[in-house]
Amino acid sequence: MFVRVVLCGWVAVLAGLGLVGCNGNSGPPKFEGLPVRVTCTTTIVADVVTRVGGDRVQVDVLMGPGVDPHQYIMNRGDQRRLDAAHLVFFNGLHLEGKMADLFEKNRDRWRAYALAGAIDPAKLIAADVDGGEYDPHVWFDVRLWAETPGTVRDALSQLDPAGADVYAANAAQYAKELATLDSQVRERLAAVPKERRVLVTSHDAFGYFGRTYGFEVIGLQGVSTASETGTAQRDRLANAIGRRRIPAVFAETSVVDEGLRAVLDDVRAKYKHEVELVGGDRALYSDALGATGTPGETYRGMVLHNAGVIAEALAK
Repeated sequence: MFVRVVLCGWVAVLAGLGLVGCNGNSGPPKFEGLPVRVTCTTTIVADVVTRVGGDRVQVDVLMGPGVDPHQYIMNRGDQRRLDAAHLVFFNGLHLEGKMADLFEKNRDRWRAYALAGAIDPAKLIAADVDGGEYDPHVWFDVRLWAETPGTVRDALSQLDPAGADVYAANAAQYAKELATLDSQVRERLAAVPKERRVLVTSHDAFGYFGRTYGFEVIGLQGVSTASETGTAQRDRLANAIGRRRIPAVFAETSVVDEGLRAVLDDVRAKYKHEVELVGGDRALYSDALGATGTPGETYRGMVLHNAGVIAEALAK
């Protein structure tokens, strides 16, 4: 397996969709032998592709560890990497904002697949985010995320039939591991009493987590970090924390915690209630995996880290 993570950062460029169509490419490159070159939008998507593709794929990631996909802006380097890929995988449900429109308008140029597209819409949570109709953070329900490797398996097998058996075996093995992971999450969270199952975070990314594992979820910002935070949202959250004596709130690795800190200042001043801000190396992974060597460098590690931190902070 070959993995190359591209840290593009927050780059102001010509203008979103105007990046496409200027180099004359008529279609994706022809597949002539291994490795299969794959470009993924996020580290979470890349984790699935890596597990299913194994040694037959070379994975390139546009948004590195800790990068917020809601506010990501493409640059020309991203365009070149998309053009060089045999296959492109993205989350979908407008997690990547305007990039969803980009992939839709360039079907002849890139073989692009949305992992969330494999999920029955009836299982999704409705949300108006970045032009989409559903909450895109589907990976926080491990059982739901287990439905996505099939999309990777089928796309790789169609391009590389010689590896179809490998892709099928890898996808099946990964599905078994995710079933075990779901059980492990439930075991860790069992320590949190029902009355303490309130998860307060920087933005409302944990809706699927809350629905599946029995938590009320409150975010300072909406489903997308691109939404603005006003005085009303700040007051609403401060009042909820103070009146309900919520013991801890959680920072996220891909979102700055200044907003949460301001809310906690309000809680202390108005309610004389001390609240733990769970951050630093205990911050929750939300829209991106962690760097190599951190607990969240893989999807499994991210999920177990989050479950452990939540259980420890709220079970006290």
